Amino acid sequence: MSESIVRAENISRFFQDKKRGIVRAVDSLSFEVKPGEIFAILGPNGAGKTTTLRVLSTILRPTYGVAYVNGYNILEKPDKVRQSIGYLPSESGLYHRLTPHEVISLFGRLSGLKGNTLKRRVDELVESLGMQEFAHTRIEKLSTGMKQKVKVARTIVHDPPILILDEPTQGLDVPSSQIVEKFIKEERDKGKAIILSTHIMEEAEYLADRILVIHKGRKRAEGTMEELRKMTGRTRLKEVFLQLIKEDGA
Repeated sequence: MSESIVRAENISRFFQDKKRGIVRAVDSLSFEVKPGEIFAILGPNGAGKTTTLRVLSTILRPTYGVAYVNGYNILEKPDKVRQSIGYLPSESGLYHRLTPHEVISLFGRLSGLKGNTLKRRVDELVESLGMQEFAHTRIEKLSTGMKQKVKVARTIVHDPPILILDEPTQGLDVPSSQIVEKFIKEERDKGKAIILSTHIMEEAEYLADRILVIHKGRKRAEGTMEELRKMTGRTRLKEVFLQLIKEDGA
């Protein structure tokens, strides 16, 4: 098997809260992700999913521990890490006076794409994500689902080897979700490592090669769908997930 392209080693991120004291958002979390793999992180609200993704993306420094992304230490080479990833945050904003085509082109240029290479890449993403009908419409006039597609395209425009996606189908209807899911699987099949968080159990069950379940910042289980079924004695991912959370006292 190929070596891991993302490796987290006991990463922890603690916050100080006036009422609750020290909050252990992520607590000694370790895992690895290989090229050509979709790795889903599942957990209830407040489990530490988004914090984990922000640490891997170098937005947050870990309180303890370290991670390596594309061979680069996130603490020592954050710029190299950022060049290696496409990060889709759940709350990312868009420039409302620009069109999707302009937004994707802008981020492509910021990532070093130029001329015909940039044009081909933007056109490719517009077609792949089904944005032809609104590619030249101002963002402010688009639906939530349309905007989400633009965010996905903006994330992937520079064709990085690693994608970190926080709720990639958030706000999408079923047809649009299927387009994004198909796109994610195609990127996986090209050899990319994809780390995603989602609240949609059916999506994780369909997409993920391996699944990490966390609760209160700590790992509850990790494995393939079949391994998690054997571990819990449950069949559907929703049932597997609830069983793992229940075992943690939730």
